[in-house]
Amino acid sequence: MKNFRLIDLLWLELKSLVTNPVINLTMFGGVVFYSFLYPLPYAQQVVQELPIAVVNQDNSQVSYKLERMLDATSQVKVIHRVSNIKEAEQLVLAQEAGGFVVIPQDFYKDLLLGKSPTLSYAGDASYFLVYGGIVEGLATASGTLAAEVKISRLVLDGTPLGSAKEQYTAIKANMKPTFNPRMGYVDYVVPAVFVLILQQTLVMAAGLMNATQKSLPQSTKYYWLKLSPLQNMTLRCSVLGALYYLLALYYFGFSFSFYGIATLANHVEVIALLLPFLLASTCLGITLGNWLPRRELVTVVVLLSSMPLIFTAGFIWPTEMIPQPINQLAALFPSTPAIKGFLAINQMSAEWGQISTHYYQLWLQTLGWAIVAWVSYRFVQPHKTGKQQVID
Repeated sequence: MKNFRLIDLLWLELKSLVTNPVINLTMFGGVVFYSFLYPLPYAQQVVQELPIAVVNQDNSQVSYKLERMLDATSQVKVIHRVSNIKEAEQLVLAQEAGGFVVIPQDFYKDLLLGKSPTLSYAGDASYFLVYGGIVEGLATASGTLAAEVKISRLVLDGTPLGSAKEQYTAIKANMKPTFNPRMGYVDYVVPAVFVLILQQTLVMAAGLMNATQKSLPQSTKYYWLKLSPLQNMTLRCSVLGALYYLLALYYFGFSFSFYGIATLANHVEVIALLLPFLLASTCLGITLGNWLPRRELVTVVVLLSSMPLIFTAGFIWPTEMIPQPINQLAALFPSTPAIKGFLAINQMSAEWGQISTHYYQLWLQTLGWAIVAWVSYRFVQPHKTGKQQVID
């Protein structure tokens, strides 16, 4: 590095990044594009007026009342009334309805006898927002009807109406959402997914940079050929880390403010947690760029890993219900502890001591991926001229 000043190397590295259209689109285009695209499906926060069908096998006055109560909920809208389950299944398969409810025969009779009739529901569970919304609407309507029936029975037994309303259940729920006050999907999904987007685009940028450079012929004009692997890694981490600090602050600042997402963390804590996360992600990208034989495979591998990483991060599905080997594999990637750490301090107002485990795990990953990245330079495939591309 004696032929270059540090400022010259930083400028050359930055120039290489911003003049590469693929990397430029991945970094800046990808981060900004996803900041608007990903939250779009969740913009309404909660699903409403989902179409359902009703199979009413009772045809009593109370069963028709339940239908009206279902239709009156904000979650669902009754658009079909069919006579049998087979017709309802066809509506779901044709995507004309998100699900259907079956009101069983003798529904009203069982209510009069004090029995608990069973309402059946079926739906397309591949769309978890739709499925959850319809189930919530069904639970709301059936719970309200059950309360009315019990209050009516208490009144018939001589209990004053006011007392009956207070006594119809032994337990009263007073639900107050703590970490998601709007009970919306934007507040629930976006903060975690934005962390994954930062990691994946950074890994792609670093990987594409290394993969592109190793595919070029050996030439004295290429500054990276005059640097050792450690110097190359330090330079890449410095430039990409600085750029991604700005992009991360765009996510945690403007984007969170734009969507009304809570930002409870201290700025210093966010900046401190970002450092090992960005370093580990960059080293992971360098490793991929060196090991994969073709540049386009970097993007393929990163994109294919996105869904497994998001579902093993612990906020969509409890980690206790995920097989331990999968949890251990997910713990090797920076997004896993980073998502847990950022959600804790930014959305849950956790103290720094409560996320210190995730912080130290990120530093351990930084060290581990840095060693793997350094070793990966030894496995860079020579150019077709047969000359080694990386000069120590």
